[in-house]
Amino acid sequence: MTKEAVQGATEEEQQAQSKKALKKQQKEAEKAAKKAEKQAKLDFAKDRYGVSAMVQSQQKLDRELVRVQDLTPEKADQLIWLRARVHTSRAKGKQCFLVLRQQQFNVQALVAVGDRASKQMVKFAANITKESIIDVEASVRKVEQKIESCSQQDVELHVERIFVISQAEPRLPLQLEDAVRPDGEGEEEGRATVNQDTKLDNRVIDLRTTTSQAIFRLQSGVCQLFRDTLTQKGFVEIQTPKIISAASEGGANVFTVSYFKTSAYLAQSPQLYKQMCICADFDKVFCVGPVFRAEDSNTHRHLTEFVGLDIEMAFNYHYHEVIDSITDTMVQIFKGLRDNFQTEIQTVNKQFPSEPFKFLEPTLRLEYTEGVAMLREAGVEMGDEDDLSTPNEKLLGRLVKEKYDTDFYVLDKYPLAVRPFYTMPDPNNAKYSNSYDMFMRGEEILSGAQRIHDAQLLTERATHHQIDLEKIKSYIDSFRFGAPPHGGGGIGLERVCMLYLGLHNVRQTSMFPRDPKRLTP
Repeated sequence: MTKEAVQGATEEEQQAQSKKALKKQQKEAEKAAKKAEKQAKLDFAKDRYGVSAMVQSQQKLDRELVRVQDLTPEKADQLIWLRARVHTSRAKGKQCFLVLRQQQFNVQALVAVGDRASKQMVKFAANITKESIIDVEASVRKVEQKIESCSQQDVELHVERIFVISQAEPRLPLQLEDAVRPDGEGEEEGRATVNQDTKLDNRVIDLRTTTSQAIFRLQSGVCQLFRDTLTQKGFVEIQTPKIISAASEGGANVFTVSYFKTSAYLAQSPQLYKQMCICADFDKVFCVGPVFRAEDSNTHRHLTEFVGLDIEMAFNYHYHEVIDSITDTMVQIFKGLRDNFQTEIQTVNKQFPSEPFKFLEPTLRLEYTEGVAMLREAGVEMGDEDDLSTPNEKLLGRLVKEKYDTDFYVLDKYPLAVRPFYTMPDPNNAKYSNSYDMFMRGEEILSGAQRIHDAQLLTERATHHQIDLEKIKSYIDSFRFGAPPHGGGGIGLERVCMLYLGLHNVRQTSMFPRDPKRLTP
C-alpha cells in the first residue's frame, strides 16, 4: 500500500472515531436533559422549599406572620405565614409531621406529598434539624380529634411552602422534651431528665422550654404589677447607686471592688438612699434593681445577686400604715397573677405540680410572741428572743396554713437583738422592735421595719452594734435636718416567683443566677 493510501485510511478512521464521539456526546446530553426533565417533573415543588439566604435586611416583605397562640378554629381554611422553631419532626412514608414552637405555644404541621408538596420537599422537611427557625406558608385546618401534645389542640397546619431561616447544629447540648419532663416520670419510664447544672450551663436552650418561658413571663408580670400598684398609690420610682462607699447593712457580707485608688462596695440594699429620699420629701418611694450579698450560702433560696423590689414611705402615726401598704401591694400582685397568668401557672404546674397559692384579705398579721407560742405548742424549744431558724420558719408556715388557711402572712414585733441597728425599738418593750417579716409558703420574702429617724438614737444604736461611726457618717447626717417617721422593706423578686409557683430552687426563677459557685453564663 502506498504511503498516500495509508494516510487516507488513517484519516477515515479518525473521522469515524470523531463521529462516534460526537454521537456519544449527543446521546449523553440527551440523557442528562431527559434526567433533568424527569427530575423537574418529579420535583415540581423545588421553588417551594429550601434554605433561605441569610437575612441581612435585603428587602422589606409585605408579609404578615401569624402568632402560634392565635391559631384557633376561627382561622380554619385560611392560608397563613408563620415563623417558628422546629420542636420535633417525624417522617412517615410520604408524610412528615412537625411540631412548630413559638415560646410556650406549639402547633402540629403536616408536609405531605400532593399537588403542593413533592417527595423531595417532604424529605427536606424531615431533615431540618431540631430548634432550627423556619418560615412556613400553610393552610389552617380543623382537626376532628384534639392534638393533646400541642397547646393548639383544635387545628393543624398543612404546609405548602417551607424555608429554613436559621439552621441549628444537629447536636443539641440538651433535649427540650427531657428538660421539661417531671422528675419522677423520667425515672419510672427510663427516660432522661436534665439536672439543674446542665440546664444552667446551657441556659439559652433551657430558657426556650415552655416551663422557663412561663416562669419569666410571670416574673415580668410581678414587676409590672409591683410598679403599677405602687404608682397608683402615689409612690415615686427611684434609681439608687450600686457602687457605694460603706456597707449598706453594716455587716461583713459585702463585695469589695477596686475604685480607682481606693475601695468601694456593691450595695447590699438601697436602704440608705431610700431613706435619704424620704428625708428629701419624696414621701413614698420604690425601686427595682440588683442587690449583692457576699454570703457563702449554697442553699435553695440564696443568691449572691438578686433583684430587690424595695419600698420606703413616710407614715403619719403608726408603722402599721407601712405594713398595710406593703401587704395590699402584695395582695394586688397575687390577684393580678391569679387573674392574668393562668396559662403560665398551668404550664409550670405540668412539670412542677403545686397547690394554688392562698392569701387572705386583709392579710393575716401575727406577733412574734404568738408565732413562738405556736411553735412551742408543736414541740419546738426556743427562747423568746431567739431568731427563727429556716426549719422553724417552714414549720410555722405549715402551722399557719393549717390554722388560718393562708400561704401569706406577716410576723410583727421581732426581738430587737436580731434586727439591724437602724430598727426602731418597741416603745412599750425594749426587748422587741417595730419590725416585721412577710412569708410565702413558710419562707421569708420581705424583711422590714420602722427606721430610726433621729440622729442621736441612731448613733446610740450603731455604737451598741459596734459599727464604725465614721463609715456611716453621711447616713446619720441625713437625719439631722428634720426627718419624717418612716418605714419600708425589701422583697426578693426571685423568691416571690419561686414561692408563688411552689418551686423548690431560686435558681429556677433567676434568669442567669449568681451564687458562690456560679459566675457564668
